[in-house]
Amino acid sequence: MSETTETIFSKIIRREIPANIVYEDELALAFKDISPQAPVHIIIIPKKPIPKLSDAGSEDAVLLGHLLLTAKRVAEEAGLTNGYRVVINTDADGGQTVYHLHLHILGGRQLTWPPG
Repeated sequence: MSETTETIFSKIIRREIPANIVYEDELALAFKDISPQAPVHIIIIPKKPIPKLSDAGSEDAVLLGHLLLTAKRVAEEAGLTNGYRVVINTDADGGQTVYHLHLHILGGRQLTWPPG
């Protein structure tokens, strides 16, 4: 497992940096992205600091499942009835810029493929 470092997301979890939080439970936090790439762009983070998906272990299976179910719930609450995309960027070539595992929910318009 990679060395855990302080990130903007850990500061959001501790409420040291403000965020437009749309959902929270004991395991996860969801908030609106400050630089949205779609009309609806919500970030979901685990409260456990896992730097990237490739650092998750079998002990994180329940948490990872919870994050996907949270994505479903948050998308429903955001009214994304016509569909949405869930994205996890992993490491530099995957486009990850904040090294705290996070899911992007993108929706509110027709999304193109391939994404990038």
